Amino acid sequence: MNQSVLKFGGTSVGDFNKIKNIAHMLKLRIDNGEKLIVVVSAMGKTTDTLLENIATLTTQPKDEHLALLLTTGEQQTISYLSMVLNDIGVNTKAMTGYQAGIKTEGHHLKSKIVEIDGERFEAAFETNDVLVVAGFQGVNDHLEITTLGRGGSDTTAVAIAAQMDTSCEIYTDVDGVYGTDPRVYKEAKLLEQVSFEEMMEMSALGAGVLESRSVEIAKNYNIPIYLGRTLSNVKGTWIMPQAEILEKKAVTGVALDSHMIHVTLTYPMQNFDLLQKLFDSLEASSMNVDMISQIENQQGLQLSFTIKDSDVVEIEQIIEELMVIYPHLQYKMKDNYAKLSVIGTGMRDMSGIASKAFRTLISNDIHFYQTTTSEISISYVVDRELGEHAVRTLSKAFNI
Repeated sequence: MNQSVLKFGGTSVGDFNKIKNIAHMLKLRIDNGEKLIVVVSAMGKTTDTLLENIATLTTQPKDEHLALLLTTGEQQTISYLSMVLNDIGVNTKAMTGYQAGIKTEGHHLKSKIVEIDGERFEAAFETNDVLVVAGFQGVNDHLEITTLGRGGSDTTAVAIAAQMDTSCEIYTDVDGVYGTDPRVYKEAKLLEQVSFEEMMEMSALGAGVLESRSVEIAKNYNIPIYLGRTLSNVKGTWIMPQAEILEKKAVTGVALDSHMIHVTLTYPMQNFDLLQKLFDSLEASSMNVDMISQIENQQGLQLSFTIKDSDVVEIEQIIEELMVIYPHLQYKMKDNYAKLSVIGTGMRDMSGIASKAFRTLISNDIHFYQTTTSEISISYVVDRELGEHAVRTLSKAFNI
């Protein structure tokens, strides 16, 4: 059986004409002998509208109620697309995350997939040619609906592809993966290929094309991902193992994350219990922290880190709970910074990348306040107002 997994993002299914056009494209592939699992997101701004509706009712919705509501967006899309496919003669089954056997664990709004029941897809294919699956959602051991967090439909699609041992095609409103955001740097080049490692790093550091968890799953199960524009003839980007990429650049991409908050905690003495409670709370809330730095001196303890701006309410709650136990704890949060990163597996083997990046920023009067490195990336905290200028400067310096 020739099976394929396809995923269409919210802009791709943003209106009924787009849904109809996708349905006709899927029929052509069915007529060519394929069986398709199609993962879809909520239409356009549906999720944003649902969140706005909630805001008129309550400021503190329970997570399980929030997850139950937000997943209705994807369920609308699978229904619409399945109806159109049925009308043009394609045997189709619409499946929620629960019906697809997507089992999750963890926080209701940031769950992780622990298991997918592939036998459900095989059974459904006995009488259907297309299975339309709701992305972004699953069900936990208590049979409660959960969501997979930001970019969760990408994660759904790649996880299903891993279960079915096939490649995954992700279609969106961009031509593929660029070395940097072409809206910021018009000369940015479209990449034909990029490694799993580079794509994970780019996604985690601010490139919004793919969710980093989906790329991690692809890497773990060796599942190639194709990323391209919906219903376009423009050749997109293949994300694949590093060993299969012949030409390796020193720097593959430059990423900018403007959706970050810089948090600084100070305490008048060293206290490891305080740090333990802090990181236990961060883990319990499934909150990712980045660019951590710690200073201990005679004045006490200073800890700085960055978080996503979407987590600001949660981090304030965590810190205020700690202040009840540690009344001398103080904190500051600033949102006038951005994180700038250069990424490339070539850094492992080529010298001078870090020094060139430093010189480039300094010579262009772009000040940075904190720096962290990994094996294939260098990140800087810069003033948000200089972020896009810094992207253009580094992209030109490294021929991105």
